[in-house]
Amino acid sequence: MNKEMLLPLIAYLCFVFGVAFYAYRKRQGGSFLSEYYVGSRSMSGFVLAMTTAATYVGASSFIGGPGAAYKYGLGWVLLAMIQVPAVLLALGALGKKFALLARKYNAVTINDLLLARYQNKFVVWISGFALLLSFFAMMTVQFIGAGRLLETTLGVPYQTAVMIFAITVGIYTFIGGFRAVVLTDTIQGLVMLIGTSLLLGGVIYAAGGVENAMNTLESINPQLIEPYGIDERPLDFTFMTSFWVLVCFGLIGLPPLAVRSMAYKDSASLHKALVIGTLVVSLLMFGMHLAGVLGRAVISDLKIPDQVIPTLMIQVLPPLVAGIFLAAPMAAIMSSIDSLLIQSSSTLIKDLYLAVKPEAVDNEAKLKLFSTMTTLTFAVLLVFAALNPPDMLIWLNLLSLGCLEATFLWVIVLGLYWKNANAAGAISSMLAGLTSYVIFTTFKISIFSFHAIVPSLVIGLIAFLIGNRFGNKAN
Repeated sequence: MNKEMLLPLIAYLCFVFGVAFYAYRKRQGGSFLSEYYVGSRSMSGFVLAMTTAATYVGASSFIGGPGAAYKYGLGWVLLAMIQVPAVLLALGALGKKFALLARKYNAVTINDLLLARYQNKFVVWISGFALLLSFFAMMTVQFIGAGRLLETTLGVPYQTAVMIFAITVGIYTFIGGFRAVVLTDTIQGLVMLIGTSLLLGGVIYAAGGVENAMNTLESINPQLIEPYGIDERPLDFTFMTSFWVLVCFGLIGLPPLAVRSMAYKDSASLHKALVIGTLVVSLLMFGMHLAGVLGRAVISDLKIPDQVIPTLMIQVLPPLVAGIFLAAPMAAIMSSIDSLLIQSSSTLIKDLYLAVKPEAVDNEAKLKLFSTMTTLTFAVLLVFAALNPPDMLIWLNLLSLGCLEATFLWVIVLGLYWKNANAAGAISSMLAGLTSYVIFTTFKISIFSFHAIVPSLVIGLIAFLIGNRFGNKAN
């Protein structure tokens, strides 16, 4: 084990626990549900920007995305930049309306808003099932990413690395709740920016400059420096369109980002977050994916592409600096997993348990116990799910993203902007979108070579419009 790299990481984790304890002290007063799940709606613009960006930029962006760039070349860097408007679209489309409705109905979860909008419990039950299914897959991605990272950099067995991560993130999330999540997300976003800059600079230096790196890539495979990628994974029109829908447009319907729109302080905070969040995502996406592809000029023989970033950290940075940078991808992963853990807990406790036993809302002691135990139980289950990882995380992550988007995009967007949208349309869209996406991906059905998300969203929209004609008119 590399002790020089371990010490900065321990210091960083101690800081994270300090923030969690601060958040725990803050939530001793007021409503437990409001404080634990939305931080009493007190986020500033800078915090909103950083937590939204950090929630989106997780293991796939720091481990899986650079791994794909390492394998497929410069075209993947251009493809990754499709994600630049992610925060702008998510907060811009949902931010103001979500905040107004959340305050009007005292909503603290996405399902609170869906119930208030559609007045139908079946919408909440279908939503809860889809959320838990997708969240579990997305959290598994984060656990695998953390395991890969710690295994490669610290030299510990993969299973041990997963256990270390599970204990750390599980404890600080259940102690601090939503406030701890957004505060640590803010610090983690800054750590990610600094770490990305250091690593990219180190890779360029180790490769002998950008021009020399390009020459090396061309000698390995000329297609690595082509904008359309390599023959194994050509970045043609259908693939790029699918990717844009999946990681940009479709994010409007992604609940982990949507719930951020319920927790900011005022309109000025929202406007500031749109600018800062877009800038942060741009820098992180460009820096990490470029480091991944240029890293192939430094290390050309990796059998597992997802190991490129942790391997580069060890090779191009001094041990102490590498230890500091180790906090960056750890920050990215932790900032995604903590948000998903909180939302999984809120789905089970707030949306499903309280729907069955509404009288339990007055028993805060029991709610605290159930919420914290749910968070820890999820962490334990995820350890087992992450023990046999795939070689490339990015495909598993995109699979889970698509599941959420196929279920929620039209239900959220049309629910907010179409006053005649009703529960029959919402239920039809959710069932049709989710079912078709599962069928397309399970049986590898391709329509005109598009990713499954494209036909699934089309089917979901048609189902919404048809179902809406047969349902009761919205109030």
